[in-house]
Amino acid sequence: MAVLRSIIRSVGAHLPKRVVTNDDLAKSIDTSDAWIQERSGIRERHIADESELTSDLGAAAAKQALVRAGVDPIDIDLVICATATPDRTFPATAVRIQSMLGVTKGAAFDVQAVCSGFVYAVTVADSLLRGGQFKRALVIGAETFSRILDWEDRGTCVLFGDGAGAIVLEAQL
Repeated sequence: MAVLRSIIRSVGAHLPKRVVTNDDLAKSIDTSDAWIQERSGIRERHIADESELTSDLGAAAAKQALVRAGVDPIDIDLVICATATPDRTFPATAVRIQSMLGVTKGAAFDVQAVCSGFVYAVTVADSLLRGGQFKRALVIGAETFSRILDWEDRGTCVLFGDGAGAIVLEAQL
């Protein structure tokens, strides 16, 4: 009996253009480049501008993954977006990404598990592919944490930025 497995065909990523350095943060909160680097190793983070939504970042990462895989959006039948910062509560960010990419069949939904969200989304997609329910999935992790951070709390604001990553996952024998 043949057993389906899922493989990663490609990866994609997208970061907003705006970069905020540790020195930039030191101008508005009690911190320094040395303090942040010593505790986290972080030197800079990318921050989405007001016009960039979580779905925009996710779609850009997904487009790159599709191109790298040589896969047309019409060949995707599952879109899962891991995000704790969705565009809206409804519709799901995955549905918006699905529409933006021109994916016209299958299912699209979000998972929200914060730091472990992408791993959880990959696990769900893998299970659905191996079970035969779908053939090819886009799994996206996308966040715009800059919108929900307390920019006066140096214990958290120095740790987060915005961005997205995506993979094309495919069922194979």
